[in-house]
Amino acid sequence: MGDDCALLQVPAGRELLVTTDFSLESVHFRRDWHPARSVGHRCLARGLSDIAAMGGEPLACFLSLALPKQLPQKWIDDFMRGLLRLARQSETTLAGGDTAQSPDPIAADIVVVGTVPAGQAILRSGARPGDSIYVTGELGGSAATLDLMNSKKKRRLSPKAYQRHFFPRPRILIGRMVREKGLASAMIDLSDGLSTDLTHICEESGIGAELWPAAIPRARIDNKQVGFRFALHGGEDYELLFTAPSGRQVPERLGGVRVTKIGVVTRGKQVYLKDTLGKRGLEPEGWEHFRPS
Repeated sequence: MGDDCALLQVPAGRELLVTTDFSLESVHFRRDWHPARSVGHRCLARGLSDIAAMGGEPLACFLSLALPKQLPQKWIDDFMRGLLRLARQSETTLAGGDTAQSPDPIAADIVVVGTVPAGQAILRSGARPGDSIYVTGELGGSAATLDLMNSKKKRRLSPKAYQRHFFPRPRILIGRMVREKGLASAMIDLSDGLSTDLTHICEESGIGAELWPAAIPRARIDNKQVGFRFALHGGEDYELLFTAPSGRQVPERLGGVRVTKIGVVTRGKQVYLKDTLGKRGLEPEGWEHFRPS
């Protein structure tokens, strides 16, 4: 930082990955619910998770902030502490950005640049009929926490007790392992919810899918397993969803994180849930901006 542009060295034989994400007050966070450190962490985590979903490794990030004039300096300092802590943990350099005054709400735009060996990026478009569908970790923890905060009595929760929501962990190491082991035919991060993100893979790959409800791993909140709807449609888990050819041996754990088979890729364009009650269609009900009301 300090010059008009950042100079990035791209190692020989690698390609650049570039992703950008907004974090908007009253859309992605609320100041009365989310500590500033959590907001900074989550801001960077969104971009890092996109890099992980391509099997890449982060290189640098760029942050642009629009801040209201009356915002306390302490909030800004804590926001940066949260973001920079995750940047250090993920070996991501803050290489530049911009600041501007906002008339009211806070807006943070993060750009993350990563690299991947040439020709090895894992796309959403590679799934084929017969592939198995896998997910890392457990789902629904972030959405269930948000639901608690939406209740009248629990607007403010302890970030330490609800890490899945306040300080999610982008699966960079696992994404890289999936690529290095040649496990995945397609992959995406679960930012918008399983039902929506699986639909993205199906649309890009031109296939359908069959999910097994009992197999979907659900997070535990307050020592209780979260509701199935949170695991199916809740967003901001930042786990990885990937497909693998049927003959591929996928480990039960990668990087110490559980990996679960939750369904299969099918012909056609429909996504179904299949259990003892039979087979029924699944519509994407995760997060979507500009969804018609």
